[in-house]
Amino acid sequence: MTHRSRERKERGEGMLTARTNWKVAVTDSGFPDLAPEAEALSGTGASLAPGRCRTAEEVAALCADADAVLTQWAPVTAEAIAAMTRCKVIVRYGIGVDNVDLEAARAKGIPVANVPDYAIEEVADHALSLLLASVRRIPQVAAQVRKGVWEIAPCRPIVGLQGRKLGVAGFGNIARAVVRRAQAFGMTTLAYDPYAAPDVFARHGTEQADWETLLAESDFVSIHLPLNGQTRRLFDDRAFAAMKPGAHLINTSRGGVVDTDALVRALREGRLAGAALDVLDEEPIAAGHPLLQLDSCIVTSHCAWYSESSLLRLQRYAALEVRRVLEGGHPVHVVNGVEAVR
Repeated sequence: MTHRSRERKERGEGMLTARTNWKVAVTDSGFPDLAPEAEALSGTGASLAPGRCRTAEEVAALCADADAVLTQWAPVTAEAIAAMTRCKVIVRYGIGVDNVDLEAARAKGIPVANVPDYAIEEVADHALSLLLASVRRIPQVAAQVRKGVWEIAPCRPIVGLQGRKLGVAGFGNIARAVVRRAQAFGMTTLAYDPYAAPDVFARHGTEQADWETLLAESDFVSIHLPLNGQTRRLFDDRAFAAMKPGAHLINTSRGGVVDTDALVRALREGRLAGAALDVLDEEPIAAGHPLLQLDSCIVTSHCAWYSESSLLRLQRYAALEVRRVLEGGHPVHVVNGVEAVR
C-alpha cells in the first residue's frame, strides 16, 4: 500500500462520534511543531495537549483525562496507564514500543499502536551506509587526511564486498530492504528470524539460517530486532565469541539488543573488525564513553529513521491512528493484541 493510499484508507473509515472535545495528549516529542498532527486530526474536534514528560508521574498527570495518547520516549508505565481514565488508544511515534507497558495497557483494554512503515527506506539506507563506512574505514581515512596524512597504510585492512556474506538478525521490512541493497553490491545474504514464514527467505534471495550459522558465517551482521525479554543483550560475550573473526556489527534497531560492555571487549580484543551503531542502550552516549575511544567503532545519533519526508510521515501516520479511533474505528498497527476500542 502506498503512503497516499494508506492515508486515504485511514481517514475514510469510521464515522465521527458525537463528542467533539477530544483531548489528545502528546507526552513528548523532538519535532519542530505538531502541525502535521493538527492537520491529520482536523475536523474531529480534537485538541492537542503537548507535554515534555520525562517521568511516569508527569505522564500520568498529563494523560489522566486524555482520550488518546501520542508518545515518543516518555515512560508510559503501568502506573501512568492506571491513571488514565478515558484513554482509547496509545500510539508510539516509531516502531519500537519498549517505553510502553503493553501488558498494563492490554489489561485495561487500551490498544497500543506503533508506526512501522514511515521510514523503512531511510533506515535501510542508513544501515548500509554504516556498513560501507565501517568496512571502507571512511571515518578513519577522513580523520587521517585532516591530520595531513595522505596514505592508505594507517587505515588498513580494508576488504572488498564482492562475495562477502551479510547476515541479518530479524527479517522484517527493514531487513529485507537492507538485503536488497546488499545484493546490489554483490554480497550474498542470509537471515535469522524464527517467526518469518519459510518462503519469505527464498522470495528475497536469502538463505534461511539458524542463530549459530548466522554468527559463524556472516562477514557483516546487521541487527533488525525488537527489544523484549528474549532479545535484550542477545549480542553478548558468547555471541561475539561465536561470530566470524574480523566481522563487522551494524545496529539500527534497538540499543538494548547489544551488551555494550561485551561489544567494547570484542572490539578491543580484535575479535570484531568494526561496529557501527545508530542506537545504544543508554542515549545520548556520554562523552568519554569507551566506544568513542575506539577507532573501530562508528556511532551516529539515532538518526537512521530521519529524512524530511519520513519525519512528516511519522507525525501524520501516528495522528491518523488516533483519528481512526476517535471516528469509531480501530488502529491499523496494534501491538498488544487489543482489537476492540473501549
